[in-house]
This record gives sequence, structure tokens and C-alpha cells, in this order.
Amino acid sequence: MVRRIVGLRDDRPVYSDILGHLVEATETHLTVRARDGAIRVPTAEIYRAKTIPDRRRFTPTEALEVAAAAGWPARERGQLGDWLLRATDGWTMRGNSALPVGDPDLPLSEAVDEVTRWYQDRGLPPAMSVPLPLFQRIDAELERRGWTPMPLTLLMTARLADLAAQEDPRVTLDAAPSPEWLTAVAGRKGPLPASAIDVLTGVPQVRFATLRDEGDALLATGRGCVADPDGRWLGLALIGTEERARRQGLARRVIAALVAWGVAAGATDAYLQVEQRNVGAVALYERLGFTTHHVYLTRYLPA
Repeated sequence: MVRRIVGLRDDRPVYSDILGHLVEATETHLTVRARDGAIRVPTAEIYRAKTIPDRRRFTPTEALEVAAAAGWPARERGQLGDWLLRATDGWTMRGNSALPVGDPDLPLSEAVDEVTRWYQDRGLPPAMSVPLPLFQRIDAELERRGWTPMPLTLLMTARLADLAAQEDPRVTLDAAPSPEWLTAVAGRKGPLPASAIDVLTGVPQVRFATLRDEGDALLATGRGCVADPDGRWLGLALIGTEERARRQGLARRVIAALVAWGVAAGATDAYLQVEQRNVGAVALYERLGFTTHHVYLTRYLPA
């Protein structure tokens, strides 16, 4: 950043700031490449010049969203500045929507155009999962363009120390999902494409929880992973109970086993994502000690 003296007013200097990349420095001038092009500034006109960081530090909301994205790795990923572009053959909206955090390095309108092209080139409906209220401006732009909203999603968090519970020896944790585990999840989430396995197993530290009855019939499942670079977050997903076994506290037992594993892996906090309209699941997580950190709204562009 260069602060330049551009004149005098009441015998006091008037300044103008230039933000850009330094491309030349001589004894007589600096040349800065700004958004509107290269600007040559004589050294006699320079009041102050300083280096500023290329990127601002992410807010807690942005950092958590990035951690959650790492725990659900899309099969194909791209970048638009800081924005993350994700595609996974249409399986799950988390794996097939742009995550607008940080700066896309483009004006908002142009950035949305780029996102649209990226998904259309892959035969997918353009979609974005927008953290709110932090990026209300982005959501307003998508609404103006006619992008359709989906149900609001809560991103809930809790300290692992507050989630400790007695473990159930019937819960087993495996490093890879069994065919029966996948069948149970497909029964709740719909058919799993081959790329779903890439998402589920595409992190170094992951466990697949299974709870069976005395006759070895599968009753409940869950997935836990620690995927963020700092190793802080245990991500919980696909917590589900077979219909015949609901209202018996089995989901709580699956979570307890994954929490114990997460603590052993060095994590200190947990997150999960759940649709706000799933009132039963939200109530369960609140009873366990989870609170809503923030929400996000996914919008897609209709064909």
C-alpha cells in the first residue's frame, strides 16, 4: 500500500492510497500494479509505503466451514480465490456446491458468473452454500438472480469434554465402511455412487461406527473424522438409526463411541451439520450439549 501526496488543502497535505502489487522500485519512483493498471509514483510524492498481508485471517465462521469441508472432501475441487468449488457426481449438496469464504479475487457479480460456468461445464446445477449472516450480501445477490433456496442448515458445535458419555461395547469402529454399513446409509440417503466412497474415506483419520443387536443385526451407524490441519475438530456425520430401533438412545451411544475416538485422536471440539427442519435430530443434539454456531443456506440455479 502506498500513501501518496496528491495536493494541499489549507496548507495541509491531501493523501490518496494505492493498493496493489509492487512491480518496480528505483531511486526516483515506485510502480504499483493496482486493479486499474500500473501506476508510477515519484518518490517525492510518497508519504508512506508498507506491505500488507495478501489474505486476511479467516473469521471463526469461515475457519469452521473450511474444517467441515476438509472432513467431507469432494471428488473434484477447484479454487476461485479463497472460494472452494466442489463436485462429486451430484451426491450430497455439501459435495456439489461452492463454499464462498474469504475473497474470490473478483467483484461479486463476476465471481457468481464464474461459479455458474464451473458447474455448468460439469453438467451440474450451479449451487452455493452461503454461511449466514456473515455473507448475507452473497445470498442477496443469488436471490436477485433467481437462485432457489434449500432448507436452512445448522452447523452445531460442542466441546468434546462436555460430550463424554459411557460407551456401549456393542458399538464397533472400523477404518473403512462395510458393505452393510453402506447399504444402511443408502437406505436413508439414497443410492451411493462410486464417488461417495471417495468422500467417505478421503481423509486420513476416519472411523465408521456400527451398533448391532445380540443377533448381529445392524441397528445404527455413524461416521467421525478429524480432517482439519490443526486436528481440533471431530466431524460427525451420517448418524442414523434403523426405523425399528428408534427412540432407544442408540444414536447417543454411537456418538459417544466416536467422541471417545476423537479425543484419543487429539481433537478438542466437535461439529455436525443438520437441517433446521429435522427437529427431532436438532433436539437430540441440543440435549447432548451441541449449540448452533451459525447457519448456512444453500441455493441452486434452476435449469
